[in-house]
Amino acid sequence: MDVKIVRSQQRVKTVSARAVDGVFVVQAPAHMSDADLQPVIDKLLKRWQGRQARSSLDDAVLERRARELNQQYFGGKLRWQSIRWVSNQNSLHGSCTPSQGTIRISHRLAAMPTFVRDYVLMHELAHLLEANHGPRFWRLVNQFPRTERARGYLMGAGLVATEE
Repeated sequence: MDVKIVRSQQRVKTVSARAVDGVFVVQAPAHMSDADLQPVIDKLLKRWQGRQARSSLDDAVLERRARELNQQYFGGKLRWQSIRWVSNQNSLHGSCTPSQGTIRISHRLAAMPTFVRDYVLMHELAHLLEANHGPRFWRLVNQFPRTERARGYLMGAGLVATEE
């Protein structure tokens, strides 16, 4: 994305930015040097891009995929209240609260391969039947044929511990 810097004598400390017709317009104090401004622009642009990516996530698509996995691997017997994308899980890929029937999937998975997202969904769906990570839980998760590959992908990306 192109960046346009607008400097103003009126601004004393703050830097702001917004997208206008495909251009990232940054408003900054006139006295701020390019060297001081660049890290601020990088941070604002990254934050804006993250917001854009999260806003494009579709909970209905996630719900539909969970229903398909439920049918294929759990015989359609699982029930839940909601499955949705969230942007506040930075160390987890997903979470499940079995007592409330809620599953949350981190927005970070949206950029990962489909089989990795499916594995995480399977993992969280399995928690609806088995809350812990015991042998019964892993038998449920391992029904998904690409579990080992997905776990390897996440480990290789440094996103999962070698033991859960």
